Amino acid sequence: MSAGDDVRGRPIRIAITGATGRMGGELRELAADRDDLNVVLAVARSGQGEEIEDAADLPSLLAERDPDVLVDFTGPESSVEYAAACVEAGVPVVVGTTGFSEEQQSALEDAGESIPLLKAANFSRGIAGLRRAVREAVAALPDYDIEVTETHHNGKRDAPSGTANTILDDIEAERETTGRVHGREGDQPREAGEIGVHARRAGDVTGEHEVLLAGNHEVLSLTHRAGSRGVFAAGALDAAVWLAGREAGRYDFSDVIGGSDER
Repeated sequence: MSAGDDVRGRPIRIAITGATGRMGGELRELAADRDDLNVVLAVARSGQGEEIEDAADLPSLLAERDPDVLVDFTGPESSVEYAAACVEAGVPVVVGTTGFSEEQQSALEDAGESIPLLKAANFSRGIAGLRRAVREAVAALPDYDIEVTETHHNGKRDAPSGTANTILDDIEAERETTGRVHGREGDQPREAGEIGVHARRAGDVTGEHEVLLAGNHEVLSLTHRAGSRGVFAAGALDAAVWLAGREAGRYDFSDVIGGSDER
């Protein structure tokens, strides 16, 4: 399947990487219950079974199974590798992995020159609403102090989370700041214009993000809590359906929520 092909009127053929992982399992389970999707390929680096292929064979499997789009929630290194395979096969890709280095981010951007590539730190519609609310609040309260706190399960590797970094980018787009201060220890009074950033890792917390704005003897707290990884998997599958058949380019989840259905 090449970019620009007409996929309307039939189920979207998807490939899933990291199929034995937490998000991979959620994606496979939810996709099986949808009439608009057909999982034609699932790969993983380990734990292959009857329905799980070896990720090392992804380039040849993409040519053989001919998916309309690939969905990836793995790790930065493997995501870049899989995106490169998608470029060679002409397969659009949805990337939900976070924690990329600048070099890896650049590699993904380059891939988006050849195929449709949709990358997002979070596929929750609630987070999309939170981001809009944060931008409006920051613009409306220019002199208020800001603290951003995120909490995730004890197995999450990158900190702050990709979603928190996206929210911080939104804040800095609305207001001139003096930088981000990660945690506080010892004699460290708040300076005007800084953003406090805090990352917590505990238990099996799926994901919580809070933006606190304080000033003028009042506090505004904007918070989102995800109760299940299924929230993110459902959004990523919506993104896959939306992305299939589009022209090459870099897209974001906001395009899915507010974008046109025309391809």
